[in-house]
Amino acid sequence: MAVFWRKQLAPIPFATFIFIFFFFAPCDLAILHTLKVSPSEFVSSVRKVGDVLQNVTSTLKSEFSNVKSEFPRSDAVVACLELLDLSDDELRWSVSTVESPQGKHNSTGNLSSDLRTWLSGVLANTDTCMDGFEDTGRSVKDLIYDEIKEATLLLQKLVNQVGSNSFKMDQVPALVEPLLQSKTMPPDVVVAADGSGNFTTVMDAVNAAPVYSMRRFVIYIKKGLYTETVEITKKKWNIVMIGEGMDDTVISGNLSRTVNLTTYKTATFAVNGRGFMATDISFRNTAGPERNQSVALRSNSDLSVFFRCGIFGYQDSLYAHSLRQFYRECKISGTVDFIFGHASAVFQNCTILVKKGLDKQQNTITAQGETCPHGSSGFSIQFCNISADHDLLPSVKTTSTYLGRPWKNYSRAVFMQSYISEVLSPKGWLEWEGSSLYLDTLYFGEYKNYGPGARVDNRVKWPGYHVINDSSQAYNFTVANLLLGDLWLPSTGVTYTPGFGN
Repeated sequence: MAVFWRKQLAPIPFATFIFIFFFFAPCDLAILHTLKVSPSEFVSSVRKVGDVLQNVTSTLKSEFSNVKSEFPRSDAVVACLELLDLSDDELRWSVSTVESPQGKHNSTGNLSSDLRTWLSGVLANTDTCMDGFEDTGRSVKDLIYDEIKEATLLLQKLVNQVGSNSFKMDQVPALVEPLLQSKTMPPDVVVAADGSGNFTTVMDAVNAAPVYSMRRFVIYIKKGLYTETVEITKKKWNIVMIGEGMDDTVISGNLSRTVNLTTYKTATFAVNGRGFMATDISFRNTAGPERNQSVALRSNSDLSVFFRCGIFGYQDSLYAHSLRQFYRECKISGTVDFIFGHASAVFQNCTILVKKGLDKQQNTITAQGETCPHGSSGFSIQFCNISADHDLLPSVKTTSTYLGRPWKNYSRAVFMQSYISEVLSPKGWLEWEGSSLYLDTLYFGEYKNYGPGARVDNRVKWPGYHVINDSSQAYNFTVANLLLGDLWLPSTGVTYTPGFGN
């Protein structure tokens, strides 16, 4: 092999060029272009991560199989096992995509985006797993710490081994009929609280959906209040939920974090299956400000879309946990970190409402959780309206509200081309619990915002904070770049702006 490469110092004969071109299929060339190491080395490392996490799974199952009465530990174990199970899928997708780029697991046709997304998803899962053990004493964390640390270092190295990729496959698996067309089609099932549909609960309709479906399964939910906890498992792909309006179709719960329940498991509505879509529905958590972390909506769904949805709560209302997510014309309300998670998420034309919390409580809109120095996740808030909700209006001048704070080492959030009202404090951004942690590794930015709260004169002076004047930098946070939305959003039928608009 060394002799072969030495020979290539001379001009490549045309016949040799033709041989190379036809010997390697286009998908093989895409893989070679995407990875900084050989495909076999990359796959071997991914499988090693899988083996390490499988050991963690085995340890948790064997050591804690009989601790169901110990709620603090057992609930954290249940959540961690679920996250490790999701990780197993994301690692298998990564291997499958490298070994068979045109297979069904290659979701967008951009190999780099898919691999980075899924490997970052595994990082998010392991981080959330460890967070869940914070209130359970050191014994549980210590038991799996070394292996989680090993997996984290391997994953960070793997993410760095994925280069940029402009190759797009000739044929990407179809995501079937657009959502907006689905609204004129007969739904697969109807949910109606009054008994006039196929089901009276949303969860029963979800259970009726096929597994790993490559066509959309449409659930039409009639107006009504559905007081239930809904969780869509990882096997339920391409579920579409269509309501009759965010004020009319409401799914509501009131779970909150306690010593018996992790934040991850408090969600009123949680979705893990790929390709989830929802429109004209509200997700609520009514636990209130005094009960701390209380999630209304949690999404671990890759390529998920929320259109004209309401997401209402107080602390931690929306858990955009991981992978690629798009929110359009949604209304989101809360107090502390009420848009948080590890995802790559873009919010366009949304109304973001800051609510009144506890006395002397400081409000923070975002808490993004990128943990990898080579990661590419982040939150982008574009064309949105950031204002005080009706309950905060009387005390808006005496309540401090910030665009975000750094939840993890490499937290990334950008507000651009949005209206910011007087609800925002001049400082703009807040440290994490008064600490100087992450201020030089985070990336927070503002680009061409307007309104009384958009002045940047008195903003923080952190190394990681940026007043963005260069559109090429802001472009990194557009739908076209952060989500590669042009590859998959057209199939949803949902309106989106790929760049900066007109």
